[in-house]
Amino acid sequence: MEWKLEGSTQRTESQVLQGVEGFLEDTGEDGLSESFQLLQIDVDVEREYRRREGETAPTGSAAWCSKNVQRKQRHWETIVAAKKSRRKQERERRKAQRAENPGICTQHSKRFLKALTKEKLLEAKHSGPRLCIDLSMTHHMSKKETSRLAGQIRRLYGSNRKADKPFWICLTGFTTDSPLYEECLRMNDGFSSYLLDVTEEDCFSSFPLESLVYLTPDSEHALEDVDINKVYVLGGLVDESIRKKVTFQKALEHSVKTARLPIQEYMVRLQNGKNYHSEILAINQVFDILSTYFETHNWPEALKKGVSPGKGYVLRTLCSDGQPEIATAGGDVREGC
Repeated sequence: MEWKLEGSTQRTESQVLQGVEGFLEDTGEDGLSESFQLLQIDVDVEREYRRREGETAPTGSAAWCSKNVQRKQRHWETIVAAKKSRRKQERERRKAQRAENPGICTQHSKRFLKALTKEKLLEAKHSGPRLCIDLSMTHHMSKKETSRLAGQIRRLYGSNRKADKPFWICLTGFTTDSPLYEECLRMNDGFSSYLLDVTEEDCFSSFPLESLVYLTPDSEHALEDVDINKVYVLGGLVDESIRKKVTFQKALEHSVKTARLPIQEYMVRLQNGKNYHSEILAINQVFDILSTYFETHNWPEALKKGVSPGKGYVLRTLCSDGQPEIATAGGDVREGC
């Protein structure tokens, strides 16, 4: 017995199965296998018929969906088509721009810029200035202070990556089982792949003592220049209790040369209501000053970038008689120049 595809073309497979049920009741067990074969043939014919009907429908598979679904589908197809059109127009615009201005450098890909940054950092390892962050004092810090130091290391490394003349950075006294190491992994994406040196030894064992210059605000000597043959050491210490001369005393114990940033030489105290003036900077702020000076050889410009007005200092300017001006809290100049 063969089932005919008559009546509505929208008949479902469930209707076919209902018709077969009566047929199977009259059929014995011997004819059961043959009946299922016939049923399978009819179902396949029904599916093939629907597939061909769907191909000829103007909206494709959407003809079997609700109007709301079809509307959303058309809206999505319109957005995709518009994006493709804009991309094509942008490619043509860039192509025409390159043809008109062959000498202009085009925008580089992220992969190229990443490779260029890596090349600059590796070049600094062999011929650039070196910066050492002394992390041997982190056991004195609280969890909050440790987190702040981890953030400063992240900002320092980010600034160094963007620099035209980067430093080669070394983290000394840094152990993998320390709370600071765990904080760096937690807070800094890709910390384990940073291009820098890491050692558990302190800075006094990692470098010749005569090559070290420990930067500390308690030093009597102002830093005059950045020498690529020297290793500049920053104390990796965030101390909210403001213990004085910690890094200075440590440098003296090892007979290492010390220096401070020339804030006193190029800046003056800003009069403010709190009478607050501090030369203590975060390690990333000190690095921004060193990096800017190394590129520009201009201390005022470098100090302006790293010393915020909140520290109570502003750049020193000269009056007509050669005497320095003293700035007030409102930005005006005190009379007497």
